[in-house]
Amino acid sequence: MLRLLARVIALALFIAIIVRAPSVVSEPGASPTDPSREDLSRVEYPSLAAIDWEPRFIRPHETLETLYGDDWVTVARFNRIDRRHVYPGMTIKEPKDLAAARNYTPMPALYEPARRHEKYILINITEQWLGAYENGRLKFSMPAATGKKGTETPTGLFRVSARHRNHTSSLYQTDSGDEQYPMDNAIRFHIDENAVAYWIHARDLPGRPASHGCVGLFDEAMQKRVYGFPDEQVLLDSEKLYDWAVGEDEYEDDAGEQEELEEGPVVEIVGTIPVYHPFPVNKPNGAGR
Repeated sequence: MLRLLARVIALALFIAIIVRAPSVVSEPGASPTDPSREDLSRVEYPSLAAIDWEPRFIRPHETLETLYGDDWVTVARFNRIDRRHVYPGMTIKEPKDLAAARNYTPMPALYEPARRHEKYILINITEQWLGAYENGRLKFSMPAATGKKGTETPTGLFRVSARHRNHTSSLYQTDSGDEQYPMDNAIRFHIDENAVAYWIHARDLPGRPASHGCVGLFDEAMQKRVYGFPDEQVLLDSEKLYDWAVGEDEYEDDAGEQEELEEGPVVEIVGTIPVYHPFPVNKPNGAGR
């Protein structure tokens, strides 16, 4: 009887260890209550239809760095995901030709509506990607995390109207509840009829729409400060966009406080939330769905 009881207790402890949520915010992980979102091979991005990739299940002790070496950045961008959200048990998209994937972007190299603008920001919700244009030519582009279902990012034409290098959310807190959610390198592009402001800013990128309406970009410096991870900060997209769009080369000295701006870059937002499928969008070896 005691032996049976010991086995039951051991089994219960094993199950608890496997299914528990991360105990601290610095642990990589996604919501264990929504496992369907942990399979990024099911998220359809139209631009990937012409690229050969296959689902890659992440096993214990595997990270982007151990799997792909210096090309971990390529795979992170390909999946629109940061290192904090890559964990054992999830599935990502693995491009078969890593060298070719290094130059991947779903944004057009030339964008006619941006030709008469010195600086123009195009955000494609369907692709979860942002492009920065100078007189219609793509200067650089980067993954983004837009609003999730129910709190979608507004679409249309807007204009940057404020900057705030050290912005924080007035509504939402970090996972631990210790502080308001950081929105470093914040660029405001819209205020709606309910006085809700929408910003482009630093945030976590889980590989899918995730925000309450703002547009989030990679920023591992913010993640290091808030979560203690990663040790070496490489992905700093929000800082790059901030400096290009509203930095001191364009405006006066930035004191880090919120500042209203005039004649900021145009922001165009197009598309709808990506489609989620019950199976990988692209199966290995060119097989059909």
